[in-house]
Order: sequence, then structure tokens, then C-alpha cells
Amino acid sequence: MQIDAIRLKQEIVSILQAGVGVVLVALMLTGVGGTIYSIISPSGWISVAYGRSASAAVAALGSLLMIAGLAWFSRGWSSPSLPSRLSDVMVFGFAAAGLAYLAVFLTMGSF
Repeated sequence: MQIDAIRLKQEIVSILQAGVGVVLVALMLTGVGGTIYSIISPSGWISVAYGRSASAAVAALGSLLMIAGLAWFSRGWSSPSLPSRLSDVMVFGFAAAGLAYLAVFLTMGSF
């Protein structure tokens, strides 16, 4: 009986960890999507920064795409031996942004 109780506790803990992981991924994806929307929307950060100038906005988006492409190509060149805390900060940062975007969406009805 004791072993069955221990296994049940382990299963409950595993289910709770999986649930927290699913919520974290959903919040992170909401944060990434909301940030991308805030950048490229018609009243977004790029249009505010460049005053609705089409050529400046295209140049800014092109430079962002180039930076993202270079980061994607260079990701396999160096593999750190120790896990980096930067990835944890990015995940939890986007999860916090997702929570903020979700709160704004639920209170105002749109971004």
C-alpha cells in the first residue's frame, strides 16, 4: 500500500508539472505573438518610430530579419558546456509579456 501511495504522489506531481509547463508555453507564445504584433501593426512601434514612412519601416523590418537570420545561422557554431541563464530569462520574460498582453486583451478587448 505504501508504494502505491508514493507512485500516486509522483503521478500527481508529474501532472501538475506538465500543466505548469503547458501554461508557461502558452504564455510565452502569447508574449512572442503580442510583441511581434506590437512591432509590425499599423500603429505599432515601427510606424511610431519612423512616422509612417514606408521606406524606413521596410528598412527597419529588413534589418530585424537580417539579425534574426544571422542569429539562427550562428546558433550551432558554439555549444556552451553549461546551460545559459539567458534562455531562462527570455522564456520567463516573454511569459510575463504574454501575461501582460493577455491582461490588456481581457480588459480592453483588443491590443
